[in-house]
Amino acid sequence: HRDLLLSLRRQRQMCIRDRCRCDDLPSGLDLCVFDFAVNAGPGRAAKYLQTLVAALPVDGGIGPMTLAKVNEYVEKFNVKHAVDHYQANRQKYYEELSTFATFGRGWTRRVEETTETANSWI
Repeated sequence: HRDLLLSLRRQRQMCIRDRCRCDDLPSGLDLCVFDFAVNAGPGRAAKYLQTLVAALPVDGGIGPMTLAKVNEYVEKFNVKHAVDHYQANRQKYYEELSTFATFGRGWTRRVEETTETANSWI
C-alpha cells in the first residue's frame, strides 16, 4: 500500500507541476506557485499568479498569455519582487480563511520557508 500511495502522490505532483507550467516559470517563482497549488489547488495558485502579473483573463489556466505577462513582470521588477509579492498575497489568502486560527501557524511557516527557499534559488 505504501508504494501505491507514494506513486499516486508523485503522479499528483507531476500533474500539478504540469498544469501550473512550473517548468516554464522563473526559478523561485516556480516553487511558490507549485507549493501553493499543492496546498490550495492549482486553479487558485494560477489565478493568484495571473492577478499578480495582470494577465487576462484570470481563469486559472496558465498558457502563453500568462507566461508572456510573467516574463514582462519579471523584466520590469525582477524575480525576487515577484516571489515576495506572490507569497504576500498567498499569506493574505490564508489569513482571510475562517480556519486561520487553527491552521495559521503552519500555513505561515510554510509561506515563510517557501519564500526563503525560493529566494535562495534566484
